[in-house]
Amino acid sequence: MSHNVTEHARLADLPFLPELRLYQAGPGVGLWTHSGGAYSSDRPPPFWAFAWAGGQGLARYVLDHPDLVAGRRVLDLAAGSGLIAVAAARAGAATVTATDVDQDALDAIRLNAEANGVPVGTGRLDLLDPAAHTAADEYDVVLAGDLFYTEALAGRARAFLRRAARAGALVLVGDARRGFLPEDLFERITAYDVPVPRALEETRRKQAMVYRLKESLR
Repeated sequence: MSHNVTEHARLADLPFLPELRLYQAGPGVGLWTHSGGAYSSDRPPPFWAFAWAGGQGLARYVLDHPDLVAGRRVLDLAAGSGLIAVAAARAGAATVTATDVDQDALDAIRLNAEANGVPVGTGRLDLLDPAAHTAADEYDVVLAGDLFYTEALAGRARAFLRRAARAGALVLVGDARRGFLPEDLFERITAYDVPVPRALEETRRKQAMVYRLKESLR
């Protein structure tokens, strides 16, 4: 239910993306504050409550280059808050779908889309389920932010993104050096210096890179 989102997050401005607003945890809140202190597969930490640096960078790039998504079917993969999806909808995408495995994230996406006055569809999609990869064939543009943070997820994400590209999709990724990005598959487009909460990243700014999947690897 969406009350889980509004209980732990409040609608707030994004200094790096002044066009948008997002339900976010407070500046002193860390990732594990509302998770009971430990990860479990049936209760993931509230990734949706934060505007992660890679996602902010990719959202900024989409807003500044609306021709990339305008009139196209767009997927925000493992969307978290749906920030990138909201940016794509604001930039004129024909349709935008944001997927995640966390029901609270799907609720947050709907609230964030409503707060920004844009249409965003939602769907549950688990990248660790091989059957989910058929969804890669359905979109013109696939966007992913801060997705490569575990080895297992990175492997599935890589397979999904390559399948989407082979089906003709433009694949763009935002990443803040999460550790498992297969950089040999991507060409770097640009980089941004993004403000982030110290409680989340143990620093006040992180560099966010935007990548495109290499044409030769489609």
